[in-house]
Amino acid sequence: MARFRSPSGTMPLAAHLAEARRRFLLCCSAIGLLGVVAFVFYTPLLHVLQLPYCHASPGHCQFLVTNPLDGFTLRIKVGFFGGLMFATPVILWHLWRFITPGLKVGERRYAFPFVVAGLIFFAFGVVTAYFVFNRALQWLQSIGGNQLVTQYNPNQYLSLFLLMMLVFGLSFEFPVVLVGLQLGNIVTPRALLRHWRYAVIGITVVSAGITPSSDWFSMFALAVPLVVFYFLAIVVGKVFRR
Repeated sequence: MARFRSPSGTMPLAAHLAEARRRFLLCCSAIGLLGVVAFVFYTPLLHVLQLPYCHASPGHCQFLVTNPLDGFTLRIKVGFFGGLMFATPVILWHLWRFITPGLKVGERRYAFPFVVAGLIFFAFGVVTAYFVFNRALQWLQSIGGNQLVTQYNPNQYLSLFLLMMLVFGLSFEFPVVLVGLQLGNIVTPRALLRHWRYAVIGITVVSAGITPSSDWFSMFALAVPLVVFYFLAIVVGKVFRR
């Protein structure tokens, strides 16, 4: 039977899968529990999510509901994504606890800092998307002309907003991944620094392609931090390798 290394020796494949199942169920339970909390506190959460709309359209930021089920669907969506966002620390904690037993002592000391850094950068990306979104809305409204009266469907608005936060949050994990690749000797700081021009061009092109709102301000709000993170990751990787 296949076996995996653990601090006490090896772990049978069945035990490894059972541990993965247990932690997966614990993560799902955390998402469900915190999702219920988000469902209960739907009104203040919706108000927070509505603020970029109100900043983009002062005095005229009410949602337009055309389907009797839209309100219920919106509340379910806010509950689910609220639970997922609030449970992110729990998910990363269980991920860390799951992979740590299979690491060597020298590798294990990096696991917890990587999880903490991943959580911080993800939160930073989400917050950046939140404050950038009102500029994206202003651009999207202006590109259509003054003849249009803006009143959004809440489900479509929330889908775009949540996708924006998810894309920014995941993209801001870029420096964590880059440092990990350097520590794993997959790439070297010297090679990354030598190809920095191609990296900047690639980051700009990818940022333009994955920005959900397709506006130039959000694209640069995503690309500029990623370029800074690229050089920062080179410095951190060089220090860690020493």
